[in-house]
Amino acid sequence: MKVHIIGCSGSGKTYLAKLLSAKYNIPHFDLDDIQWHQNAVGYGVKMPVEKRNALLQQILLKEDWIIEGVYYAWVQQCFQDADIIYVLDMPKYLYKSRILKRSAKRLLGLENGKKETLRSVYNLLKWTDTFQKNNLKEIKRILEKYKAKVVWITSKKELSELINE
Repeated sequence: MKVHIIGCSGSGKTYLAKLLSAKYNIPHFDLDDIQWHQNAVGYGVKMPVEKRNALLQQILLKEDWIIEGVYYAWVQQCFQDADIIYVLDMPKYLYKSRILKRSAKRLLGLENGKKETLRSVYNLLKWTDTFQKNNLKEIKRILEKYKAKVVWITSKKELSELINE
């Protein structure tokens, strides 16, 4: 089984990926881990494109995978290879509150994650508006040719129903 999950920051991609991974015993991969240099001293240092693409190809060669992330421009092969594509298009209040909650937990040392600053959280919250307004339209256009395997999830209720299938 090959599953691709895409959506805005805070939409529940990682949550869904972890649950599906445990349910079906399939490895899951966060595209942030190959987009961003994990050993960089500062926040927001990108992985060299050649290395990022090579890491993605290693994942795509696996028999089963769950890949999740916000990216769409450089992951066309993921969409093509996936058996199912979940698009998480959650309400603004939900993803913004999740981002704030996650950031607070990281700041307090209650959750592991990237070294965020108040500015980076603010910029992420602003970026989510752009993603929802512009990027999601582009994603919808790109995924049109895969519409038979695309599932749009637009509420916590729909997500819960998917998880409990």
